[in-house]
Amino acid sequence: MRTSAFAFVVTLFACSAPGASNETSAPAWTAENGVTIGTPRARNGDTLRVLVYHDMEGLAGQDDYRTFNYSHPEFYAKGRQYLVADVNAVVDGLFAGGATSVDIVDGHGSGNPAPDLDPALLDPRAKQLTRDSSFRQYTDIVTANTYDAIAAVGMHAKTGSKGFASHTVTLGMDLWMNGRSITESEMVAYSWGRVGVPMVFVSGDDKLAADLQTMPWVRFVVTKHATSASTVTLRNVDSVHAEMKAQAAEAMRKIADAKTITVKEPVQAALRVVLPASLRPLRGVPGVTLSPEGDRVDFTAKDFQEAYDGLNSLIGVARLAYPATQNEVIRARPDSTLIARLQRERLMERWFDVESGRWTPPVPAAPVAGRKYYGAQ
Repeated sequence: MRTSAFAFVVTLFACSAPGASNETSAPAWTAENGVTIGTPRARNGDTLRVLVYHDMEGLAGQDDYRTFNYSHPEFYAKGRQYLVADVNAVVDGLFAGGATSVDIVDGHGSGNPAPDLDPALLDPRAKQLTRDSSFRQYTDIVTANTYDAIAAVGMHAKTGSKGFASHTVTLGMDLWMNGRSITESEMVAYSWGRVGVPMVFVSGDDKLAADLQTMPWVRFVVTKHATSASTVTLRNVDSVHAEMKAQAAEAMRKIADAKTITVKEPVQAALRVVLPASLRPLRGVPGVTLSPEGDRVDFTAKDFQEAYDGLNSLIGVARLAYPATQNEVIRARPDSTLIARLQRERLMERWFDVESGRWTPPVPAAPVAGRKYYGAQ
């Protein structure tokens, strides 16, 4: 899903702002200089079309990270139950408040080729958004006059917020726009704000509630209280679902009070990373503004889309450091010396084969006939 071409990163940073600051000296963010608060585009007649994004880290009843990971099937099955229960509560509220249609898009991406949200259990009044090819759920579906409001369910706090599984896009990444660290929820709001559509409802833990004080018109439901990145104090699930339904309904009834939010252009964007991610491979690359600690890169983008694409490209670079943890696992094994030798030999043989014209790149897997894509799969 990420356009992590290194050449694109170098080109983008050729126009980096000189003297970009590190985290501690970043300019203060305010509504006046960082974003534009606007009035939503006029609705088309009496229709009230809502798009619901869902993630999985901020679900009610959930206190185990394995429930949002497809790699832990017995726990993930519980997570899918938490997910459909939260989504259905919100869908019920949206329709009770006057929504005329509700679509659902996957904003999580657990690794499951099927949708994280079981379509057989979804409220039949709602419809899952699908396409015949993969798409970036935050930007590729943003078009004018398709929806009147955006809701988000099961969301999480940003990197550094100390929320449950807090991160932005992927673990260890902290995305900045116009001097402020942002959440994925704000990213969605910025993206849809470009076509005049407001975000009106969000659910997640209490740390995300604090992060989203930037959008006071959003109806927010706290699903649980984070005590660390991996522990929470749960709320009563029935109470949370009742509140979800009530607040989603109120968001529809008070849709006239909602606002759009967009980042001012040009966008001063930055990526800050925490270990084991690293931006040190960019040190010495011309045009790249890297912090002395090697944990942050700043650049100027002409608009939100260019900032979004650039940040995702940088995430691809930062993730190159992840194999360090794999090496830790290998070194702890009794056969670590053999594994390291086999890896070096494979690399040497690959170089020889490429240099000699003997190597043929593997053929990409053919698309699965009839497969549907639901978002962040």
